[in-house]
Amino acid sequence: MNLPAAFKSFIAKEHLFSFNHKLLLAVSGGIDSVVLCELCHQCNFHFSIAHCNFQLRGQESERDEQFVRNLANKYAVEIFVKKFDTEAYAKEHKCSIQVAARELRYAWFRELIDNTELSTVNCHLLTAHHLDDNIETMLMNFFKGTGITGLRGMLPKQGNIVRPLLFAGKESIKEFAEQHQLQWVEDSSNALDKYARNFTRNQLIPFIEQLYPQALQNLAANLQRFRETELVYNETITSIIQKLVEQKGEELHIPIRKLQKTSAPRTILFELLHPLGFSSKQAQEALELMDSETGRYIASATHRVLKHRNWLIIAPLRSAEISHIVIENEGQVEFPNGSLHLKYIMNPLVPEGLLNATIDASDIRFPLILRKWKPGDYFYPLGMRKKKKIARFLIDLKMPATEKEKVWVLEMDKKIIWVVGLRPDDRFKVTAQTKKLLQIEWRPKIA
Repeated sequence: MNLPAAFKSFIAKEHLFSFNHKLLLAVSGGIDSVVLCELCHQCNFHFSIAHCNFQLRGQESERDEQFVRNLANKYAVEIFVKKFDTEAYAKEHKCSIQVAARELRYAWFRELIDNTELSTVNCHLLTAHHLDDNIETMLMNFFKGTGITGLRGMLPKQGNIVRPLLFAGKESIKEFAEQHQLQWVEDSSNALDKYARNFTRNQLIPFIEQLYPQALQNLAANLQRFRETELVYNETITSIIQKLVEQKGEELHIPIRKLQKTSAPRTILFELLHPLGFSSKQAQEALELMDSETGRYIASATHRVLKHRNWLIIAPLRSAEISHIVIENEGQVEFPNGSLHLKYIMNPLVPEGLLNATIDASDIRFPLILRKWKPGDYFYPLGMRKKKKIARFLIDLKMPATEKEKVWVLEMDKKIIWVVGLRPDDRFKVTAQTKKLLQIEWRPKIA
């Protein structure tokens, strides 16, 4: 395979990016990311390098970092490096090392693209995932019990994340590296079968190939079939739902008899309910509601499916029914009054106002709690040194009782950070010493 020609052809075919785009390459120092750098260099794309040091392998991690720094010097490109305390993050968030590394990695990549000079250009993040990685992903998703979306594996482009090597197998990448006498580093943890992906790569796939010598080629062809199948599937599901569901205000009304006559009622319910926080098991429970008495229901954190005579009604829970929401990390969270958007930033992105609060991120430790205020709550209103009960604060604002019931607060360790939409707490204010900010934006629900 002429890898550079195939690389350019795949980029054009999938409309991944052009010469006008700035590229940020996620580079570990392994053979795949090194080849990605060389291909971008040979094809005259403008790129920078980002390297994550997860500090999990002692001196080997430091070796990898230095290798990538040298690689950036070789290509005379800008490099960004970040060290993470991955083990501490995993412990704090009660997740595996692999999940922790992934969350830390992509959160930092987003921060680079959004809050550095890269934000001023049309920037894409490139990862070096290749065809063999995608086959492994498909198999792992299959065994975990995924649907069509999991079976089609990773896509070449999702938002500004691009995987331009998905067309190339590992052997083609290795052959290219050897032909061009490229240097790379080996991650010793790749040989450890205690990780699911490593076991799939090192044990499962070789075993399958003993039984079916053409297995990898067949699985690669299936990836493309499943990708196209997903497109047809989504078109069909969307068409059925549009004909089946009646929108009434915030509620979705589904006639049970019509649903029962469809060829796949459980699948249709799953696709309706999954975006609203319902699990696959709950989709089955919703199906069983059709034969239950009126008044029975199941609920997610934000919605309820109610059996009412000959209808299933999907409706948002009333504000009173949701008392608090746990926020595990930055991002978006829905609540009855709309949505909160939390993002780490270096400089304020929007002017300070009632709909947003910018606070000192050094004082913030997740998880945060978003909840309705209650009697006895107090905070230190911005600009004041004395605490004040929220009840008195709302009275001073001459807020009607009906509006008081709608007020929510954001808190951490029982300290209120923000009375949402009204006033931040002075203890978390930005000062001259602040180096990193957490911007919180409230987008009210449109009535």
